[in-house]
Amino acid sequence: MSTMNTEGQEPAVLLNFLSKVGLETFYPNKLTLRSLLEINKNSINEEAVSSVEDIPWGFLRKLFKLNSECRSCTQLSDNGGDDDDLYTADDPAGDNKVNPLDLIVALFLCADSFLQQELALKMSMCQFSVPLLLPHANNSQSTLMLWALRDIVKEWRPHDLSESRGFVEDNIIQTDIPFYSFVRLKNCSLSKSQCLNHVLSLGQYNNNMFIHRDMKGGALKRTIANGLVEVCWYLPSGTENLDIFPKPVVFTNLRGDVCESLAQFTFLFQVSTATFVFLDKVEEEEHQILTSLQDVKSKLFFVVNRKEGNVTEDMMSVEKTLKELHLPKISIKIKVPKVNVAEFSNKLCAAIKASLKDVKTTRSIANMLDKAVELGLSVDERTSDDQRKAAEEIMKGIGVRGIPDYKKEQLPLQGDNWKRLSKLEKEECRMKDTGALGLEEYKSNLQTKKLKIRQGQSKQKLSKEIKSFIEILSTSDKEKRDYFLKWMKLKLNSHSRDKLTDLRNKFQEQCKKKDAKLIAELDQALLDSSLGLEHYMREMGLIYEFSLQSRDTADEISRLPGLAAEMLLDGYPLELLDGDASNIPERWVTDVLMELHKKVGEKSRLLVLTVLGVQSSGKSTLLNTMFGVQFPVSSGRCTRGAYMLFLRVSKDMQCQLNCDFILLIDTEGLKSSDLAQLEDSYEHDNQLATFVIGLSDVTIINIAMENSTEMKDVLQIATHAFLRMKEIGKKPVCHFVHQNVGGVSAHTKNLTDRKHLLDQLNEMTQIAAEMEKQPTIKAFTDVLDYDMEKNHWNIPGLWHGTPPMAPVNTGYSVAVAGLKKNLLETGKGDKSGEASQIPEFLEWMRSLWKAVKYENFIFSFRNTLVAHAYDNLDKEFNEWEWEFRKEILSWQTAVELEIKSADNESQVEIWKTLVASKISEVLDKIAAHQKRMKEKLSDYYKKKDRHVHLIEKYKIDFLNRINSLANEVKHSVCEKLDDALKLKIGLKEAEDIQRKSRGVIEDRVMKLLSDCKTSTPPDEELEHEFEKMWAKATENIPDLKERDISACILKQLRKHFSNQNVNEKLQDIKELKKFGIGKFKTTTNHTEGIFKKLKHLVTGDLQSFADSVIEISTQFVLDKTKTNGDYQDSFTKELLEKIDENLKQNYKHYKTNTQFEFDLKLHICGIASREFLKMHQKFMSDNNPRSQLEKYKNQYLLDFIDLYKQRDDCQRKADDFVRCCIKPAVEEYISRSLGIDIVDEILTDFEYSSRSFFQYNIQEELLQKEDFESFVKYIRTYEIYVKDWIFQHILRNMSEDKTLCKLKSKNLQVIVKKITEAIERASKGEDGVQLPDNQESITKLINNMRKYLIKDISISVEAEKTTLFQIQSTCHPFTESLSKSLGELKKQLQEEFSNSEDITETLNKLPIKPQDELFKRMFGCGQQCPFCKVPCEAGGKEHKKHHAAVHRPKGLGCYRVIETEKLVPTLCTTSVQGNGEFRNADTKWKYHPYKEYTTYYPDWLIPPDSTIKASDYWKYVLVQYNERFAQEYEAKPADVPEDWRRITKEQALKGLKDAFNIK
Repeated sequence: MSTMNTEGQEPAVLLNFLSKVGLETFYPNKLTLRSLLEINKNSINEEAVSSVEDIPWGFLRKLFKLNSECRSCTQLSDNGGDDDDLYTADDPAGDNKVNPLDLIVALFLCADSFLQQELALKMSMCQFSVPLLLPHANNSQSTLMLWALRDIVKEWRPHDLSESRGFVEDNIIQTDIPFYSFVRLKNCSLSKSQCLNHVLSLGQYNNNMFIHRDMKGGALKRTIANGLVEVCWYLPSGTENLDIFPKPVVFTNLRGDVCESLAQFTFLFQVSTATFVFLDKVEEEEHQILTSLQDVKSKLFFVVNRKEGNVTEDMMSVEKTLKELHLPKISIKIKVPKVNVAEFSNKLCAAIKASLKDVKTTRSIANMLDKAVELGLSVDERTSDDQRKAAEEIMKGIGVRGIPDYKKEQLPLQGDNWKRLSKLEKEECRMKDTGALGLEEYKSNLQTKKLKIRQGQSKQKLSKEIKSFIEILSTSDKEKRDYFLKWMKLKLNSHSRDKLTDLRNKFQEQCKKKDAKLIAELDQALLDSSLGLEHYMREMGLIYEFSLQSRDTADEISRLPGLAAEMLLDGYPLELLDGDASNIPERWVTDVLMELHKKVGEKSRLLVLTVLGVQSSGKSTLLNTMFGVQFPVSSGRCTRGAYMLFLRVSKDMQCQLNCDFILLIDTEGLKSSDLAQLEDSYEHDNQLATFVIGLSDVTIINIAMENSTEMKDVLQIATHAFLRMKEIGKKPVCHFVHQNVGGVSAHTKNLTDRKHLLDQLNEMTQIAAEMEKQPTIKAFTDVLDYDMEKNHWNIPGLWHGTPPMAPVNTGYSVAVAGLKKNLLETGKGDKSGEASQIPEFLEWMRSLWKAVKYENFIFSFRNTLVAHAYDNLDKEFNEWEWEFRKEILSWQTAVELEIKSADNESQVEIWKTLVASKISEVLDKIAAHQKRMKEKLSDYYKKKDRHVHLIEKYKIDFLNRINSLANEVKHSVCEKLDDALKLKIGLKEAEDIQRKSRGVIEDRVMKLLSDCKTSTPPDEELEHEFEKMWAKATENIPDLKERDISACILKQLRKHFSNQNVNEKLQDIKELKKFGIGKFKTTTNHTEGIFKKLKHLVTGDLQSFADSVIEISTQFVLDKTKTNGDYQDSFTKELLEKIDENLKQNYKHYKTNTQFEFDLKLHICGIASREFLKMHQKFMSDNNPRSQLEKYKNQYLLDFIDLYKQRDDCQRKADDFVRCCIKPAVEEYISRSLGIDIVDEILTDFEYSSRSFFQYNIQEELLQKEDFESFVKYIRTYEIYVKDWIFQHILRNMSEDKTLCKLKSKNLQVIVKKITEAIERASKGEDGVQLPDNQESITKLINNMRKYLIKDISISVEAEKTTLFQIQSTCHPFTESLSKSLGELKKQLQEEFSNSEDITETLNKLPIKPQDELFKRMFGCGQQCPFCKVPCEAGGKEHKKHHAAVHRPKGLGCYRVIETEKLVPTLCTTSVQGNGEFRNADTKWKYHPYKEYTTYYPDWLIPPDSTIKASDYWKYVLVQYNERFAQEYEAKPADVPEDWRRITKEQALKGLKDAFNIK
């Protein structure tokens, strides 16, 4: 729009004014709407205007909040200024003030076209007059503001529609309305604006539509506003005694006198129905102007203000003009001094009413364009002609065909197919209409139908209209694009209004008649006839959504998300949820938002704010007032679904608000009472509420107190949604807003209302909790942090008076501003997590939408964010757990060493006391560690990142895990110390015998030596003599007494069964030898009731279960026997506990009886008795005193010969000492440390980081191996398979790069260094002086070494005494020899490690077995799904619910159709959605609905598959091995859906990755 004057120079007066109010940088037209919508500190804190430069911003802020006080903020406060001087009349503070009209003109001159529209719209809502002709300072060039007024839509009810209660809604400048202009001459003392205000607000509170001299700032001299023509409308409400005029009337008001603004006056006179000229007298120039007017008879009125005193001359000038104009008397209105303005206004009013009766023709403001151009005025709209034409071209077809047909033809993708696809997607989740088909077959059919629709959609050719729509949007000129979109919107709205008014009136009529069928038809017709910009945008989204499927995406299509992202950033709303089809184009929304994320440099933290409420309860108006945005509010449109709009947060506020954007979500109204009769409206509302509340950080529930049933419904829908959010760890802030609450005492009076609301909320919460099976939740405050004072807002009614002439209530604006301030301040207040960025927001959106499609929400909510958050905590927890175990294990091995090293000659009681003190020490240690872990958990939950708030509900599970871990460690360490004590006591006898025998032998050697010295026999004779002596000395060494292991085990078994009545049977058993020899066979005597008849269950399933328990138990026994220790009774106790665990866990399923348990345990104990006996016999043989001494025979012989020949035995003695005492101790040290080191080494692998990753690895390997037997083992004997898998993994890992050898060598280095240092220290006395070089010092040296190494190794006293028997060397050479021997030992062991191949042997002999530690870490609770036998993946053994990422076809868990014997192909995740039933022993063979499986399995959570692809893995496995599984399970092969046969190995693997969130 041109705002230059003819010479192209800006008038100084304009620039001076702009500079005064700080707007010069925005001139001309540089101030944008977008910049005003940004959230900055002024959005929160309404600062008082403190300088003249602040005035425009203060005005705009208030205007955007629809605060009708905005015109008052054009004056700076002058602190009360009571000291006015009688004699100085002028205002010294004039520079601080601005005439509001000047400000408005300045803002319109600086605003761009779109901001001008917004200003005009907001001013019109406040019932202010708006500029019609905008002057350019004191130059006559004016602009007709057609474009600026285009957006104003008004509703009114003319008197001829009063009866039918119909109303007219139209774009006000396109409506033909009588047009009255008010102008004045130079000499005029009567305020025409004041008179106009009186005329327009007769009977209503006096509303200052036009600014006049008695308003704040109105009396100031105008600088740039003369020549401004303002316009406002009078609109009737249809109530005769309230309305001033029976139909709409336009009033315009020219500022300044006629002579200054001739062009404006001429224009007004020519387009007006009548013109009222206000005057005191007529001057010559004015006389000429007035008399030159044509056709004045009914078009011109004189309003003469007759003043008191000498006014004859004035009246003469008036009469002269009247005569020349031949004006009738009726056209002259004279105000005499004694009549006040209000009374005089009645006269004017009557004149206008009379004139209205004679009006024959009227024209709309839009049709005045030609006249304006003809008179040389410029028109703001001319700049966008091309875009207008483009919009008209696109919409050309509507006129010809009507909207429903136009949509079918031009916007085909959003038609019936899209709606059908949405229905199919929901049905796929809900499985309601399966009919006779099997569930998986039905699911496959749905898939095929969906695919067909998608293919059809992707083949649709783009219509001409949508092509040109996209083309114009793609222009790089943003202004052109904005103009085009605005024209489209204007034209579409106007079209829809024409079509919909009639339909809506019919709809209202039918609602009264309550004919549901007709209501539904009309509702559909309303939808079909509704056409807005969003329909074109929706089509654009669907083009993208479906074209991607066809893989031939053209360039321009792939650019669409970027285009839409730009529009979002420019402040356009985007449809998130298509309410017509009740579906989300996920690809489209995702890619648009990801584009936006990229465009803002991946800084897209969001604060999501939603308003929910009943239709037409002022939701959109609330958002619009709060944020100055423009969600559609006119009733001319019928929009369903949810829209999102992005508001930028300014840099200075990003930190404070913890977000970069505020994302507003506006929804269609809930529960419109008209539609409530339609059956699916409640479900639709429920879905919508759950979805948007789930996305939001802040939710505003907009309620009106008037209609309590409607309110109840909305509250129920909302509480339901909040309850679901609590379950999944999302905590939105919630505010309740009551609109239309007025009065000063409202807050107090409404205390009872608020209390009433809380009661209702509590009631709704209980109902919702019952429906969601959450019995612990009793009150709304159990669900949300709700405070009656802080979360409850009373907002007065929007209108001050009776619409359509009522202005916006200032109280409304102030209350909404208060609410906004609170929302922004608390929005992020109690968020425990980081603000989510767009990628997380999208993740939530997808999982929420998926969960909403399944009706049972909590049960179906699965979200990768939650999964990741759980996984992260699980990983961290596993590290804490291993840290804990490791510390206790290291402590335990040290104490075992201490027990082993305890003085052999001391009493057993002393050892027992030692163990008791250690147990008490370890209990304190465990308690301290338990506390530390709880603190770590608590700190973890305080973190701001990692989405911890999403897994709040699992906190209790992790606390239970800590307690259960502490108990398990406590139990294990006490058993181990007890075993160590028993071993020590068990060895005492052997060591006592050995010690005595050694004394005897040594005496005999010395005696033989003295005998030989006297008889001096030859060398060969010496050996012979020694042999004779040895045989005699050792002939009486007693053997150790072997225990009756079988009897020990039997005793334990009796103790175990003591409280069950099987003792008689046990009394009859004297010997376990004959048990557990053949194969264990299950019989019908092993089960109860109906089972006896189901042969295949007894011989098949029960048998295989028994076999797996036997296999697990046998493995346990063998693991125990592989160590070098002796049998302990605790082994049998542990074994029986293990069998119990298996029986309890897996098959409460089979109703097995005590006979089964008895026979099974007897069988296993039989096996154990033989294996444990072998273990005991080996131990006895290893520790037999005779064989122990036999080891040293050769050494005694050499000692004897060396003594006899008096040879130096120093190096040999040192070698013997190292071989017999140091080497076993070093090997034991390495063996003790190795278990923990191996676990640490393995844990550097990612495989063990979390249970889900571990599961994924096992299943991936199974798929790659393609070995049927492995699958069977994995499914049927999961525990054994996992143990074996871990063991094989350790073997592989340890053999790679000689890892085991490296670990052993590392420990060897450590201990050799310690021993070397110990020798160095031990060779000196307490005072640090070298020990004397004599024989006695050797004993001192060894004792010192033992003392310094007490915590690391145990040097056998017996071995030391034997090797150092009668040593002849002295201390110093012995010390040197010792160091040399130690070096040799290191080399020798290093070589042994390098050459050793048998890793299995090493692992089995370790006291701490890495395979067991890793198994504990990864196995979890070991529970399996009751239907498909998939193992639970929740961490630890203590959790509320068992869950697994991927379930399997039930046939793989042995389920079959009883009648046909065929394996069942259905996945349990599908069954629990469907309407099918199951029966088994748990249901006492009665049928029970799958949907209610929790009745029997309350601790299992079986959600529907996260994607249809998730279970591809097991579908593929079943198809590959169908026949073999049938054979294995003695059943017939499953009937698998045809679709499954097409799944490839690659797809199966991809499904597995998706299910476990593996990228």
